[in-house]
Amino acid sequence: MARLCLLLANISDDVAKLDDNEMLTASWREASLRLQAATDQHAAMTEELESLARSDPREFTPDQIWVLIRAIKVQGQILQLYLGEPVFDT
Repeated sequence: MARLCLLLANISDDVAKLDDNEMLTASWREASLRLQAATDQHAAMTEELESLARSDPREFTPDQIWVLIRAIKVQGQILQLYLGEPVFDT
């Protein structure tokens, strides 16, 4: 519940507007879509990282390095959702 409240507060420029049921519903949907997109990306990255973890880091290919970079970006997006501001520029 606390995470949901945090996401809603970060989406709204004025939390007092969330007293309006229509505004609350719209914000709820936006938060839900953002969180679902980040969760889906996180799940995809988890599979790639698990595969990467089984290989020798001394023999990483450029593609494997890009997997690590994308994983960092996905984690940044999730942090951005909870912090309500950009974590770093992409």
